Amino acid sequence: MIDGALPYLRCPVCEGTLARGADRALRCARGHSFDIARQGYANLTRGRMPHSGDSAEMIDARAAFLAAGHYGFIAAAVRAAVPPSGGPVLDAGTGTGWYLAAALDTLPGAVGLGIDVSKPALRRAARAHPRAAAVLADLWQPLPLIDASFALILNVFAPRNGPEFHRVLRPDGTLLVVTPAADHLRELVGAYDLIRVDPDKSGRVSQSLGGQFTAIGSTTYRSTLHLAGAEFRTLIGMTPSARHLDLDALPPDGDVEVTAAVDLTTYRRA
Repeated sequence: MIDGALPYLRCPVCEGTLARGADRALRCARGHSFDIARQGYANLTRGRMPHSGDSAEMIDARAAFLAAGHYGFIAAAVRAAVPPSGGPVLDAGTGTGWYLAAALDTLPGAVGLGIDVSKPALRRAARAHPRAAAVLADLWQPLPLIDASFALILNVFAPRNGPEFHRVLRPDGTLLVVTPAADHLRELVGAYDLIRVDPDKSGRVSQSLGGQFTAIGSTTYRSTLHLAGAEFRTLIGMTPSARHLDLDALPPDGDVEVTAAVDLTTYRRA
């Protein structure tokens, strides 16, 4: 539903407003053109990007794991933290759009926009919710978004661009950041040498926001995941550790209990 997000998009080249053309493309007044993929997401990049994000296999694993409900407690925490003020929602690093859909379910009529660098993710995010749109863009670069256009920004297990978040968030808007807690997946981290959570994670989050946001509250949420069969392999397969592990070498199945723990922090513009 890219049309619903058009009022909040801008040309990544000249920063002009965009309109839909007759040939499945978005164009600005200066003639810069950007394709809308067959799956519904718009490509608002300026050319080849230095990285392509999560692979199709990682996204398939994430979609399967989320569909099984294991991270339902995180979605519930996001829904509870969404302010009732309404307005457009930006999901920065949207993945499959699962958390964006959870937020939109609490905001009748609000439009959502998911941004990610992974094309396999965006193919799913573009269909995650009837009021959600999806855009291919790099979170490390200037975002192709209008100034002060979003009432809420979600950032769940994703990179943070503090200056750009500050620019596109309304002065009275809210930023919700979800990061792994220190003991997140501790059983699997120890057994399979997964990437560990930085002990100074909260400090790095604050640093990435560049002093432009003030934390007004933070809560840790935990759940014991009961994983049956090969579900633990699916969980590992959706994490960054999947890039350096041979998943086929892991045990084929088994029942395990795993600690899932996240910190959800609410920020306002400083």
